[in-house]
Amino acid sequence: MSERKIIHIDMDAFYASIEQRDHPEYRGKAIAVGRPERRGVVATASYEARRFGVHSAMSSVRALRLCPGLIFVPPRFEVYKEVSAQIHEIFHEYTDIVEPLALDEAFLDVTENKKGIPLAVDIAKAIKREIREKLGLVASAGVSYNKFLAKIASDYRKPDGLYTIHPDRAPDFIARLPIEAFWGIGKVTAREMHALGVHKGADLRRCSLEFLTRNFGKNGQIYHDFARGIDPRPVTPERERKSVGCENTFDKDLTDRVPIIIELYHITTELVRRLEKADFRGHTLTLKITFADFTRKTHAVTVDHPLVSRQQILPLAKQLLRDLDLQSPQIRLLGLSVSNPVVPPQNPLPRQLSLNFKP
Repeated sequence: MSERKIIHIDMDAFYASIEQRDHPEYRGKAIAVGRPERRGVVATASYEARRFGVHSAMSSVRALRLCPGLIFVPPRFEVYKEVSAQIHEIFHEYTDIVEPLALDEAFLDVTENKKGIPLAVDIAKAIKREIREKLGLVASAGVSYNKFLAKIASDYRKPDGLYTIHPDRAPDFIARLPIEAFWGIGKVTAREMHALGVHKGADLRRCSLEFLTRNFGKNGQIYHDFARGIDPRPVTPERERKSVGCENTFDKDLTDRVPIIIELYHITTELVRRLEKADFRGHTLTLKITFADFTRKTHAVTVDHPLVSRQQILPLAKQLLRDLDLQSPQIRLLGLSVSNPVVPPQNPLPRQLSLNFKP
């Protein structure tokens, strides 16, 4: 069986780039999509702002400290969704095996493609060119034989990047890769790996599966495979999203109520940002807590209205925390997720009359 040909497309500073495209006065300037109020959070930042250290999910107050001239632009999510749909129309000129990850990124399986182009890198070049010419936006692309490596390749030379990881070069590429660059390894896990002497892909490859599962649970198998360039997951077209969530693992266990509530606030803020980005609405909120001894508790509540805002979610999260009635907690991780998605009403029009309907 021949190797798969996978492309990962990632739009560069998507929201900010749309604002700079639509507002010439913002071009070349440091902008952040978000709100500048004390509790505000940056949704995304232009590359001019990123040079100052501003990045998504950063508090607006910190962003302004790093970049005093930062211009805040209110988000226009309806516009971003419309542009995302236009980008996907370009994808589908080449293949229908498209797996969206968010409004601004997707995987494409072009092993068999509509235009009969033999090289995946040529398809990636064509897609990047069409996005620039038709939409005035810049994308980065990664090309490889699986999703893990295609994702890493798209990040490798951003912005406006294009990088291919060939099967015969993958082992050496992975061996040199800093552990922080591995897909799915965040700051906390990276620190844990550093403590175990794992700093690069070569170090990870030397670890046995038993060692990795003992230290990282079920993720150990994933890390073991990634270190060897193995990722059998297929590109799955148009997945139906079941939930949206986020969580935070703390450097120091939380033991007092006040810092726990503060962290719950920050997690709620990030959750709302992700709900907006994914255009997801659900009825069930779940609180997840992992303690210092790695035991876990979850508690959920279902309401009759969609959960979309901080004002709706934070009081419920606090109530879930109170319901658990924790005594002398030592909390290692807090997480929130929204599930039980809203079911859209059925379109009463005959199908032949609704082909051009866009939700």
